[in-house]
Amino acid sequence: MAKKPVIAAQLYTLRDFLKTPEDIVKTMKRVKKIGYDAAQISGVGPIDAAELRKIMLDAGVTPIGAHVGVDQFRNNLTGVIGDCHNWGIGYVAIPWLDASKISTLAAWKGLAKEFNGFGKALAKEDIVLQYHNHMFEFEKFGVKNGTGGKMFLDLLFENTNPKYLQAELDLGWVARGNQSPVAWVRKMANRLDQVHLKDWGVLKDQPVWRAIGEGGICWPCVFQACKAAGTSYYIVEQDSCPITNDPFLSLAVSRKNIKAMGLG
Repeated sequence: MAKKPVIAAQLYTLRDFLKTPEDIVKTMKRVKKIGYDAAQISGVGPIDAAELRKIMLDAGVTPIGAHVGVDQFRNNLTGVIGDCHNWGIGYVAIPWLDASKISTLAAWKGLAKEFNGFGKALAKEDIVLQYHNHMFEFEKFGVKNGTGGKMFLDLLFENTNPKYLQAELDLGWVARGNQSPVAWVRKMANRLDQVHLKDWGVLKDQPVWRAIGEGGICWPCVFQACKAAGTSYYIVEQDSCPITNDPFLSLAVSRKNIKAMGLG
């Protein structure tokens, strides 16, 4: 865990500019110039893990984690561990699940057991396993006559060992799921080394992603809660950039606003 807040870029934001090693070299230099000294790996074209680490470090951008699909864990856990070591990272997140395959209590408990197994194997290698949420995880299972039930994300974390699975809360998706980012940060305290920062605004009567500080989330409230929860890494991501139509500009606006809020 970092001793002071680390503000990182999520490379998925720049996926259209990371297709070849030559693209990656150029993009990493731009990421550094914008003001990010760290980044989380995702959305990168074919490249050897050690080569990617070298390109990033040469640009002054430290890898602080990665997103790796659950099928890779299932099919080649040894390979995932090897990539993490070659990237030089201590965190790896499962970024997405097919909601249609986990719609029952038994499925979520089975998934939790599976994640405990992955996390235990990773912990032996000094790597922390995380789960990155979207919106469907806030649906409630077991609602009767319009009341009660338990959210899927609660089922996952209640049935996994904190030693083997951390949350990587995506706070934009938390808000989109009609949940309180602050409340969820508090709920995941001491199990939340890293968070994803996204903001929401409105364009033509539709919700759209915005740069951090340009939407409706109270970020000073969130940052205060994160500090109390023990969070060290704040990872900026936009799935799309409909306001700027330029992911580099969106990342720059987010970085400027976060700094103005006093986070780092």
